[in-house]
Amino acid sequence: MRRPDATTPQPTRRAPGRRDPENTRRALLEAAIGEFAAKGLAGARVDEIAARSGVNKQLVYHYFGTKEDLYAAALEEVYAEIRRQEQALHLADLAPLDAMARLVGFSFDYLAGHPEFVALLNDENQHGARHVRQSRQLRAMHSPLIGLVDETLARGAAEGVFRGDLDAVDVYISIAGIAYFYFSNNRTLSAIFGARLDTKAAIARRRRHVIDFVLSALRP
Repeated sequence: MRRPDATTPQPTRRAPGRRDPENTRRALLEAAIGEFAAKGLAGARVDEIAARSGVNKQLVYHYFGTKEDLYAAALEEVYAEIRRQEQALHLADLAPLDAMARLVGFSFDYLAGHPEFVALLNDENQHGARHVRQSRQLRAMHSPLIGLVDETLARGAAEGVFRGDLDAVDVYISIAGIAYFYFSNNRTLSAIFGARLDTKAAIARRRRHVIDFVLSALRP
């Protein structure tokens, strides 16, 4: 598993010819996500972001404004991507237990496969979450998901498979927290317990445990 602090995406290469504004913006955003994940807001350099994306440095300012603005855009993009994939789970089409198992498994798998997301969240917490607080877009992203979790919990309670006193926000925070801690603290946990917790076998074992643990907590 790649470590969050070692995220080093390859530079995005643009085809020669006329510049495509949308592709240029996308290339800069992808390069920024990699640079901010690897070095944080304080250590990231606009020169390096431009070099990674293969475009002129001035285009960074043209498309995004300041480095802070680009950092906020990178945060919005990584959150938007996980929200898009969560919506694609179609939880409403599944039985309540299956729906929650799919959400828990997805949340775990996403963090396992996207160390840049873990790294950016770590860094934003170091900055007091000020960029998240200032972004209406980020705050609005969670509403549809929480509504879907709430509906799934209500269906489960009506069928007698879930407790009836569950709060959707509390449940989602618990799901996210259990998965997030394992990956954000993987190195220290491995050192403390004298075991490699980043191997495929260890991650698969932890995934099974997390799903079982959450579903057990939801049952009456």
